[in-house]
Amino acid sequence: MEAKKQTELLGTQKISTLLRNLSIPAMIGMFVMTLYNVVDTIFISYGVGIDAVAGTTISFPLMMIVMAVSAALGMGGASVISRRLGEKRGDEANRVFGNIISLIIIVSVVGLIIAFFALEPLLILFGGTPSTLGYAMDYMFPIMFGTFFFSFGFATNNIVRSEGNAKFAMMTMIVPAVINIILDPIFIFVFNMGVQGAAIATVISQASVTLMIFQYFLKGKSSLSLSFQDLKIKWKIVIEVMAIGMPAFVQQAAGSLMMIAINKMLIQFGSEFYVGIYGLIQRIVMFTIIPIMGVMQGMMPIVGYNYGAKQFARMRETIWITLKIVTACATIITLLLVLIPSPFLRIFTSDPEVITEGSAAMRVLFLTFFVVGVQVVAGGLYQALGKPKQALILSLSRQILFLIPLVLILPHYFGVIGVWMAFPISDVLSFILSAALLYRDRDTILVKGKDEDKEDLAGAEVDALVEPTNVES
Repeated sequence: MEAKKQTELLGTQKISTLLRNLSIPAMIGMFVMTLYNVVDTIFISYGVGIDAVAGTTISFPLMMIVMAVSAALGMGGASVISRRLGEKRGDEANRVFGNIISLIIIVSVVGLIIAFFALEPLLILFGGTPSTLGYAMDYMFPIMFGTFFFSFGFATNNIVRSEGNAKFAMMTMIVPAVINIILDPIFIFVFNMGVQGAAIATVISQASVTLMIFQYFLKGKSSLSLSFQDLKIKWKIVIEVMAIGMPAFVQQAAGSLMMIAINKMLIQFGSEFYVGIYGLIQRIVMFTIIPIMGVMQGMMPIVGYNYGAKQFARMRETIWITLKIVTACATIITLLLVLIPSPFLRIFTSDPEVITEGSAAMRVLFLTFFVVGVQVVAGGLYQALGKPKQALILSLSRQILFLIPLVLILPHYFGVIGVWMAFPISDVLSFILSAALLYRDRDTILVKGKDEDKEDLAGAEVDALVEPTNVES
């Protein structure tokens, strides 16, 4: 009953309060999750060296592919579930949840096959060199062996948030992070296991949160329930979930391709040293995106629920507040990282050459970061509304359409700095595309709503929301 009441707040509570209550736990959870990634890197950097950081950076594309599938299941499922709950179709929401669990099991089996039979050739394909391949293998074998724990935790976190339980979703990120931070120095230094120790610590921490989430669903703390009957795969549900989750998959998978391209070009026009620098900057990027992603994740269940409940004025108010907040956050982050980048790098290393080269890279890389918030919100918005075409276009734009081609072209003219230049240029181009899509759909998404009553919206307005008449979807 308490879980049901919590879900219904998505349609009744004041938007600013609701957005704060959903966003802050998401931010805290992501902060702690990012912190343990950073602590991992700090321990590896100081305990093993910059080549080990480069090795784990080389291995990230493979890890990101696993996360891409999990993101598709989690975010696609969360969108479908939040709208089913808004429509008071609880049984169907449970069926969607059961199918997602079955798909996670399938993904886990594939991960085990890769771990035992295809890991080394994949890491070589992703840019592994004689000086980094050993570190990458040591790190990724335990990670791939524990695919189920990563996939389950990543996917179900989005589902828990879709029913309005942001606090428990936050705990599912905090608990493994704390466990990981405790275990890291033990495995890396006490047991002298290096990067493999860091990976084992991560798998153990994810296994602990898997048990925690299972308990949450099986003990009735959720508005969703899990039964063996719901585990039977229904292709209609799978297609709907994957269609909406595809943008999340594309975004994560594109991130994997992007890292492969960046690593290869940095080695070709520089050395493994620059791959290590990019590995450190990437950890800083994880922190910078937290407030933007947190607010976006807080927005999605509110938009999805109120769209399903046909409360369109509340939906639009949520979108506008979110856009204002993320733009302010992105602007502050840009100023900090462009004006004073070196203190952030000193968290990871005391090497003066790394700090000098890394600071120069960051000043270029974050030059136009202030426009990133609009891209992120636009992608999340179209996913929450169940509009996979628009969401897919936005997911493809920054990394596939803009960033990867620029990364492959610019270094031929500017060397290593060309890799860094690709980021601000692609951010601006992706912002223009996002703004154009939002402007195109402004009548149905951003403008109408405050003074309209439900009867007006229930007719022609609903048709317009599902398929805008003034444009081609």
